[in-house]
Amino acid sequence: MLIEAIEDEVNAYLEQHTGWQSKAKAMLHDIWMAPTRVQAEKAFDLFVTTFEAKYPKATACLAKDRAALLAFYDFPAEHWVHLRTSNPIESTFSTVRLRTNKTKGCGSRTACLTMVFKLARLAESHWRTLNGSALLDEVIRGIKFVDGIKEFAA
Repeated sequence: MLIEAIEDEVNAYLEQHTGWQSKAKAMLHDIWMAPTRVQAEKAFDLFVTTFEAKYPKATACLAKDRAALLAFYDFPAEHWVHLRTSNPIESTFSTVRLRTNKTKGCGSRTACLTMVFKLARLAESHWRTLNGSALLDEVIRGIKFVDGIKEFAA
């Protein structure tokens, strides 16, 4: 998901200083693995204060996407494992990419789109159900979740 992309970008800024990379990575994990938004915000602030003076580009990159990085706390906790990863997207399109590379293109645009559609439909048959899939209806209806727990109206 977004945290992986941001982590890669922050690591790129810190790549000249490999001694800091492991500490930065551990601190980033503290942010996105925190059980509550409050704890994640504290870990986020600690990361920024720790690295801001020496690596302003890395912290600015992280700070600009703060709301998006912590948005998963507004969803059911059962969904967090799916929201924290980009693997479903990568695994779905890896099949398509592999076949496209093997055939060295598909000739016409129509043939390519047909192949991609068929491969995506085939990949779809192997997908598993999301954790907490019964909660999707509540998410769609706009029921509010705070730190992964449904908030009941008082």
